[in-house]
Parts: sequence; C-alpha cells; structure tokens
Amino acid sequence: MIHQRLQQHGIAQCRTVALTVLLLTISLSVGCERAPEKRSANTGQQRLPNVVFIMADDLGYGELGSYGQLKIKTPNIDRLAAQGKRFTNNYSGAPVCAPSRAVLMTGKHLGHVSIRGNLDAVDSQGARVEGQHPLEARERTLAELFKEHGYRTGAMGKWGLGPVGSAGDPNAQGFDHFFGYNCQRVAHSYYPPHLWSDHEKVVINEEPIPGHQQQPDGEVRLEDWQATNYAPDLILAEALDFIEQSVTQGEESPFFLYLPFVEPHVAMQPPKEWVDQYPEEWDQRPYRGQGAYLPHPRPRAGYAAMISDLDQHVGAVLDKLAELDLEGDTLVVFTSDNGTTHGHRSDPVLGIGGVDSAFFNSTAGLRGFKGSVYEGGIKVPLIVRWPGRVESGSQTEQVTYFPDWWSTFAELLGESPPTDLDGISLMSHLVGEEAVVERNPLVWVFPEYGGQVAVRFGNYKLVHQGLNADPSEWQGWELYDLAIDPNEQDNIAGISPDVVRQGVAILVAETAPNSLFPVELPRS
Repeated sequence: MIHQRLQQHGIAQCRTVALTVLLLTISLSVGCERAPEKRSANTGQQRLPNVVFIMADDLGYGELGSYGQLKIKTPNIDRLAAQGKRFTNNYSGAPVCAPSRAVLMTGKHLGHVSIRGNLDAVDSQGARVEGQHPLEARERTLAELFKEHGYRTGAMGKWGLGPVGSAGDPNAQGFDHFFGYNCQRVAHSYYPPHLWSDHEKVVINEEPIPGHQQQPDGEVRLEDWQATNYAPDLILAEALDFIEQSVTQGEESPFFLYLPFVEPHVAMQPPKEWVDQYPEEWDQRPYRGQGAYLPHPRPRAGYAAMISDLDQHVGAVLDKLAELDLEGDTLVVFTSDNGTTHGHRSDPVLGIGGVDSAFFNSTAGLRGFKGSVYEGGIKVPLIVRWPGRVESGSQTEQVTYFPDWWSTFAELLGESPPTDLDGISLMSHLVGEEAVVERNPLVWVFPEYGGQVAVRFGNYKLVHQGLNADPSEWQGWELYDLAIDPNEQDNIAGISPDVVRQGVAILVAETAPNSLFPVELPRS
C-alpha cells in the first residue's frame, strides 16, 4: 500500500482541503453524539471494543484548547474532550521518549522497567546502529496482550524501543503491522530518507532533509527545509488504511491501533498552509538552528502549526471511525509521552528547536519541562472517549499514569493483570462515577539530565536532582504538597522529615538494579 501512496501526488492538496474544512469547524459547537450500536462477533457474544491509543510527542500539559491553551488551534482534540472524559492529574512514564514508551508498553514504572533512558542501540563491535536499545524479549507488551485476545494489532508512528530485527522490534513485541520511524534520531526530520514497513525499509525521499543544521546568515526560508514526502502524512494514511481494513476486508476481530505520532517534536517542519494560519506579528526574527535542530523563518507560528497539524491528524482518525460507523465500538485514548520542549543556553527566548514555551504557556504554569521529573516534564493531557460508556464532557482529578493502561486493558479484556505490574485499572473511572481514591505510588527513576528520581504518594511528591554528581555535591531532597502547591514552589522537606523518610523508603523498595541505567539513591 505504501508504494502506491508514494506514487500519488494528491497528498498536499488533500491536506489543504482538510485544513479548510477544519478551520470552518473551529467556531462551531460540537454536534450531538449518536447512540452507539452494539455489534457482535460470529459467536453471538458482545464484541470487544476496538482501541485506538494516540500519543503525541513532547506535547505540553497546557498546549491544547481543552487544557487552557489560548493561541494554538486544536478543535479536533477539543472535540474529543467534549465527547469524552478529561483527566487533570495524569502522568507520563518518563520525562523523555524511549523510557516513557517502555513504561506504557509494559505496565512497569521506571524503577522496574528495563528501559530507563534514551540509549542508542549498538552492534557487536559497539558501533551505533539505527534504533534504540531494545526492549527485552521477556516483556509482555500491550500489543501482545491484545493479540492474545484475538485483536489485530497495528502501530504507526515513532517506535524507539529496538532496531528492526532485534528483540525490541515492534513485530517481535506483538504488532501485526508497523509503519513509521523505528529510530528516534531519524524522527528528528519530517522529511527523512526512509520509513519502515515492518522489516522493509521504504525510501520516501531521494533528497532527504537532515534533522539538524544551522543557518547563521541569510534569509531563512521554510521551503529550504522541506522535501518531497512529508512523513506524518504517510503515517496517517497507513493508520487510516488499517482502520478501514476492519470493514472493507470483512475483518471479524477487533483492533488495537497504537498511534505514537511524531508531532510536535522538533525539528520544526510543519506544512506551510498551517504556518500561514497564525499571525505574522508573532515572529520578529527567525530561528537559525542555534539551539539544535533546523532553522525556521517563523518559529512561534511554526510550533503552533505543528500542534495544529497533529490535531488535524487526530481529526482524520476520528472522522474515519465515524465514516465507518465504528465510533460506538471504539475506545479512543489521547495523551503525550512527556512534557514540552525545554530551553537552550544559546537563546533566552527560543529554546531547543526554536520552541518558545513561555509564549504559549506550554506548561500551564507547572515547573520544569521535558527531561525533568518536576511536574512540567511528566504531567500530560489525557482524554478518553468511548461513546455510551464514558460520560461525554466529564473530567476527573483521579491521579493516573502510564502503567495504569496495562491493568486497565487487562480488565477490559477480562484478564487479571500480572502481580509484578505497577499500575491500577482505570475502568471504574472511565465508565462510572467513582470517587477519587488513593492509589499506589508513582515512581520515576531517571538517570539522564543529571540523574533524577521522584515519587508521588498521596498528594506528596519527593524529588532529588543531580544524582550523577559526586555525593558531596548533592543538594538534598525536595518535598512538595501538590494539593496546595501544584507548581512545586515551596520545598517543605526541612519541616517534614517523616514524610521525606516515607518517600525515600518507597523509592528504595521500588527501584530494582539496572546496570545499563544506574542511579544511586540517597538513603536519607
């Protein structure tokens, strides 16, 4: 299928038409929901629902209209929130890409999962290869869970959990079909040389654009950093085709579709028609690549355009489900793998890749960014829609995070989750009016960005930074009461030693040794 799409030349035109229709919907109210149909497989029993799990890349807590964003247009994701439930206390698995995805796939937090950082894969000689350190073969992933219950399983987007042919290959971890970027480094460009269709390397650009380059002088032109085939369009088309197969090919099995879209991770290369939708006065100077990744003539408009392009892709998925009359049969989840892109020492305004997070209030006032275990690095949006089961327009303050999805989907499928997992099932919070309850602790053991650990237990959050430094230079524990200090401004560790000891004991008990990703835990 992908080869046929590369021979077609209507992608840009289709995107333009979709954009026009999308913009017309921004000022309109959300339409009435249809009552879901109940479908059955040939056995006569009620059919299990399809599941579409959409994950943005580096999308901040405050970058959606439904989470308070005032400048960036996200009508489709906001429509999803209006039709489903919005979670206001949701946390990702890690502050960066690969470990967060590993936590999601395995249901194990950063103190237990084997992948705890962004480590590139190497060959037998120690040379770096395309892809990240592989997830271990012994791990039972979400895809394997669904596959064992008769689901068709597909993943389209960015993988980052093991090279093609390794134990972490998506096909080896339960996915019937994968299409997209296997390697996170390749995904730094939206016009890469190739994508992967299972084990086939598919060349999409004969003259690809690298993900990193500077332009110190001269006019910065958007078209200089674009090539023939825009990878997100091809990924979206493959995802829509996967959904359509459930109807056009007479598939009886439900499907699990994992969509780890690449937007809005830099480099900043969104379609021009989206850039043009944002005010020219936003940008007084170009971004020249001084903080890594690629130059852009209008970085603020460019970043907003990336999120709007993501929103358009989410809208296309929702529209395809509606077109095929699958809405009532499909549970849709939308979230992000970690917080928004952080700053860079080269520029006080434009951070990594040219992102001006302060301009958009991307963290909604939370402390920290991607790469940090403070709230801004790990607190992310979560929206769930399941017509007829999840109340439309609802929201919850229940504390949730990535390991919960394994247990949730196990309950959905009628299976008891293994006892070595770290989440709780969210089913009662999805389909009922359950009160917010205490839960097991949330743990982050993160060796990168200086070495950091954090644990949330109840409303308390204990943090330690700089663990890669000599212990004589450690700054000590920080303790925050998130119920009254959600932005982590008032460190109460000094006046709450018993609570600090409680948090340290949890971290020690919940952290298994890992020689690839070592972190030394202070015991007091």
